[in-house]
Amino acid sequence: MFSYEQNNAITMNIKLQIQKNPKGALIHIITDLVHLSNVQLLKDEEELFEDGIKNKINFQLFFRNQTPEWIVYVPLQEDEDLNYESLRKIGAKLFQQLAQYKIEEVAVKNHDKNEEHTYCFLEGIILSAYQFLKYKSRAKELSHRLKQINIEKDSSSGTSVKKLEAVCQAIYYARDLVNEPNNYLTATRLSEELKTLGKEGMVKVSVYGQAKIEQLGMGGLLAVNKGSTEPASFTIMEHKSSKAKNNKPIVLIGKGVVYDTGGLSLKPTPNSMDKMKSDMGGAAVVAGIMYVLGILDIPLHVIGLIPATDNRPGGNAYAPGDVITMYSGQTVEVLNTDAEGRMILADALHLAKKYNPEFVADFATLTGAAANAIGDVAMVAMGTIGDHYMNKFKKMGKAVNEKIVEFPLWEEYGEWIKSDIADMKKYRRTGRRRHYSREIPGKIHRLPMDTLRHSRSKL
Repeated sequence: MFSYEQNNAITMNIKLQIQKNPKGALIHIITDLVHLSNVQLLKDEEELFEDGIKNKINFQLFFRNQTPEWIVYVPLQEDEDLNYESLRKIGAKLFQQLAQYKIEEVAVKNHDKNEEHTYCFLEGIILSAYQFLKYKSRAKELSHRLKQINIEKDSSSGTSVKKLEAVCQAIYYARDLVNEPNNYLTATRLSEELKTLGKEGMVKVSVYGQAKIEQLGMGGLLAVNKGSTEPASFTIMEHKSSKAKNNKPIVLIGKGVVYDTGGLSLKPTPNSMDKMKSDMGGAAVVAGIMYVLGILDIPLHVIGLIPATDNRPGGNAYAPGDVITMYSGQTVEVLNTDAEGRMILADALHLAKKYNPEFVADFATLTGAAANAIGDVAMVAMGTIGDHYMNKFKKMGKAVNEKIVEFPLWEEYGEWIKSDIADMKKYRRTGRRRHYSREIPGKIHRLPMDTLRHSRSKL
């Protein structure tokens, strides 16, 4: 069972069960018309269904004994990844009818008995069912009714259902974090949330408070935090399976800027600050990944690093022209206090080096320019990870419809960050950001992922 309780709001609770004869409003999944005979349609129903197929209608609703029953038809393509996404999208659309008819319990029969197809279809339903009602005074009234999904035993397995529960729970949790307003989700509160998540997900969690961050000399994180009335935090999450296959740990870094005004260099884009609570979307991604790793005991050793603060103007805020000594000992001339993510990520990247990682992947809301270049259908990646790992990430992304577009990281960009008075300079332009983020950590295999458009998607 997966459930996530939101304070002062109705509990989101969808239970998954495998049953021999599942009960509830019936959903048939058909990927080949030879299976239509299993549904036992009446002649007029079959004619109506065939007309729907001609008009490219993917699912149709019939009432039998006053009980709704859906037949879902998903014609398969050669590319299985495209089939997976079709099933997710159809599941998401079907949920709208489940909500419309206030269905509380459904029974799912997949007539091709392919558990991956069942998984993707149910994933579409469950993720579409997400609601964030914590701050709604009419939460109970607005909540959908779906409480239980019963799956025919030939359509899925216990292992597949457990994975589905873990992944959907993690996505719900990440969405909740992104939706929380900054007057609740401060850097300190974020670290507390991650501790709770660690207990639930069986992940080791430790937190550096302001004093420890100062002791370590994390100058980038401290500089961004100077304008805030709230202390910074630095959370370390670790999953180390007894069956870990990797000798060197994989390190994941999530940008945890819980609110970003741009600092003294205020955001220049009109009406952009109302979205800035989502600037910790990278931290939410890493938290969700760590939860899944722990719950499913994935045979890996993975460390998650989450530096967190807000970035505000104030009497003590860091300013354009300041020179900051980073955790690495390198100095940075600040020419713009916005695009602060590279300041806090740089400290985290230098800490990551101490683990001697196999590679580092960091997730951050970085630049609208990258998102504008490719739209909201993909994520931008760049870095020094090499073709072997990059191709693996692209292949994994394709399987779950998270397309990855690789941007270059050319040596010529190094000229853009040269400073007359410090080791390098930090400015807001995209090319500078790329090479700055390369110079700070030195020679490690690294894959930066820009999650800006994803973090601001309507959920």
